[in-house]
Amino acid sequence: MTVRNRLYPCTLLAGALLFCLSLTASAQESDERYVPETDSLVLDKLEQWQDLKFGLLMHWGPYSQWGIVESWSICSEDEDWCRRKNPDYGEYKKQYEALKLSFNPVGFDPVKWAAAARDAGMKYMIFTTKHHDGFSMFDTRLTDYRITDAECPFSVNPRANVTREIFNAFREQGLWTGAYFSKPDWHNENYWWPNFATPDRNVNYSIRDYPERWEKFVGFTHGQIMELLGGDYGQVDILWLDGGWVRKMTEEEERGYRQSAGHKFVRVQSQDIRMDELVAKAREKQPGLIVVDRAVYGRNQNYLTPENRVPEKALPYPWESCIIAGGGWAWVPNPRFMSGREAVHLLIDIVIKGGNLLLNIGPAPDGTWPEGAYALLRDIGRWMRVNGEAIYGTRAMAPYKDGKVCINRKDDDTWYLFYLADEGEEMPSTVTMNGLTLPEGAKVTVPGTGQSCSWKNSAGSFTVYLPRKVRQNPPSDYAWVMKIRL
Repeated sequence: MTVRNRLYPCTLLAGALLFCLSLTASAQESDERYVPETDSLVLDKLEQWQDLKFGLLMHWGPYSQWGIVESWSICSEDEDWCRRKNPDYGEYKKQYEALKLSFNPVGFDPVKWAAAARDAGMKYMIFTTKHHDGFSMFDTRLTDYRITDAECPFSVNPRANVTREIFNAFREQGLWTGAYFSKPDWHNENYWWPNFATPDRNVNYSIRDYPERWEKFVGFTHGQIMELLGGDYGQVDILWLDGGWVRKMTEEEERGYRQSAGHKFVRVQSQDIRMDELVAKAREKQPGLIVVDRAVYGRNQNYLTPENRVPEKALPYPWESCIIAGGGWAWVPNPRFMSGREAVHLLIDIVIKGGNLLLNIGPAPDGTWPEGAYALLRDIGRWMRVNGEAIYGTRAMAPYKDGKVCINRKDDDTWYLFYLADEGEEMPSTVTMNGLTLPEGAKVTVPGTGQSCSWKNSAGSFTVYLPRKVRQNPPSDYAWVMKIRL
């Protein structure tokens, strides 16, 4: 058993995680509006991104040394999942920021991570270059609160600029690279000004009263992002911006938010970091860059990101579910990972609704991944090597899902039928999809076997008959796929 310092709380409780995963699309559909992109280069890249289907997200920073939720324990908001046991906030924050002085992940090996992600069938990666606490996991010149600062022991390591090392390693394995970047920065004195208390996640002073201070923060934010998108880090495909409360608001929106039911934030105000200008500059450096200004309705949210949940139905725009693979977003001691069956079923459920799965793994304090993460990716990879053609490059088609049977399409002449197997379930002799019929002359085969299947239409449905030879030796675990050529 790992013993944690009694001052520091655990991250996500199992019950809280299950609650997050149980959220439905209906609870948040009002926020899931979308403004289509108009830049032709971005549109082309978005189409390519929708073909990738499966990616990796990594939350990692000095906070991993305590095995706690990333950043949020230094925020004054009182929630079960980020509550501090140390009652002295000032002392706690000093201890938290001093984690920089002991962060020394000597086991860091991004080449091993990238190979595991590739073998699992992942096609892109998003890395936390900076979370809300403001600690930069890259060699920024704009703050000394960074992994490459001389006071951080890892700064003498040849791989100290971990963002560059990660991007290079994953790019060499053929994966797209993406930079997670927090718009709020709780370490920067122009966001949380020490002159005032920090009552919540928002900037803690009046921007109207101190516009020069806010302008310094805007310049800092633009500067750091331009560093990440410059030549030192190579091609960056996705800029994944978190902290949706940092956004432009009209006076009417501010007033409406303060008057809304359940309002609990003290410093609600427009936090305009001039996103249109920022995105234009970003695409000068990285043409075609996909920008994800999370949870901010408008032109700079090129795809939407439901968090720890899967929509109940297909969404009519690009989207991605970001979901914890095990433990929390950041590393926790002895993390328990989802099973291979759970992961494959999750991936299928997302893909048949037209989305991508971004699966999160939190590296440990020493820079390694838990063995459970590698085991999970190996399980997924075995399934993907047989059935990946039913995942990549596909699009949603109604009726999407009928119990344990799912369907999607590729181009105009190929459908894929999925059967989601229960634990210990044998391959069935028939699979029926309600709500569709097959056109005359359709050909059905089972990937990984070369075997053909007979089929039959009924009133508003079709049934595929699986040969005994296939059922006695299924080509994969967890879920079985039938390819239908029209």
